[in-house]
Amino acid sequence: MNRFGWILLLSLLMPFGVSAGCLDNTRLTGVNLAGAEFNSKKLPGVIAKDYIYPSNQELAFVAAQGATIIRLPFRWERLQPRLDLAFDAAELRRLQTTIIQAQMHDLCVLLDVHNYAKYYSEPITSAAQQDAFVDLWVNLASALGNPDYVALGLMNEPAYIPLADWATLAKRTLAALRKAGLSHLVMVGGGGWNGLHSWFSEQDGASNAIAFAGLKDPLKRTVIEVHQYADRDYSGTAQDCYPPTHFDLPFARISQWARDNELQLFLGEFGMAATQPCMETLAYFLKLMRGNEWKGWSYWAGGRWWGDYPFALNSDLLNPSPQWAPLKAAFYRGGDLSPPLPPKDATD
Repeated sequence: MNRFGWILLLSLLMPFGVSAGCLDNTRLTGVNLAGAEFNSKKLPGVIAKDYIYPSNQELAFVAAQGATIIRLPFRWERLQPRLDLAFDAAELRRLQTTIIQAQMHDLCVLLDVHNYAKYYSEPITSAAQQDAFVDLWVNLASALGNPDYVALGLMNEPAYIPLADWATLAKRTLAALRKAGLSHLVMVGGGGWNGLHSWFSEQDGASNAIAFAGLKDPLKRTVIEVHQYADRDYSGTAQDCYPPTHFDLPFARISQWARDNELQLFLGEFGMAATQPCMETLAYFLKLMRGNEWKGWSYWAGGRWWGDYPFALNSDLLNPSPQWAPLKAAFYRGGDLSPPLPPKDATD
């Protein structure tokens, strides 16, 4: 067996819950490395033609900038092409390889099922689909192990099922993971498009603020994940940005909510174009997340298939994307954090 094979074997044999790893850091700050979720209309798709995983060189570059975590979007259908079948062995190896390479660079990996609460084109509303979703996470976490470096992001922006149904399914999945003896850090995203700005907004009589208030984890290893873009409709599809202070109130409100509910927050997606107004807003976002209620954040996005996408982070040492500068200044590598901003009035 070659050296890489031994590393893989040792990683898979690591006992759960042993020595502290990077997920126990005070802050988890990093980037999304996109690609494994690309071309969702070609499922399962062909690796290196329709989708890719991060390369070791990309992981090394991200780690060299000071990041402590990558968020790794991938598609459920590629890992499990049919709900009644086992995982695709090749796809599982790709996940395992990425995790091992990331760990060699001391990077945690937040696994992100990037499915919007759908399987292929169908919303996961039936009992069979929801049972399969719970099994997906229990089986995947069991197969990967390594809870010191692997975090579980249950579902990206579950907009295709009712918010209240998603909250019930998310809590059920968390309970099943703990019942199975799995100690991984779990990131629970809100329902709908999971916007920080809309955390208190009602959908069919329910809001994320109400649905996830008092969320309990016996291991206290669950974090609330939210997303926030800065353009005119918060969709992340335009290159304009609201001015920095536009976000004072929504950040203050959700921060107070997290403190009231003894929870921490993680901004799993935020990204902006490299214009001067957007760069000012980006730097301000990073200052707004210095309080203890913030576990961290991951910028959207890096990855070598982005082309001219205006939010993209490249891996070019000689001509880095402008967004790298404020991110690098805010990456947390165990040193002292700058003092948090003074608290804002979190009332309406």
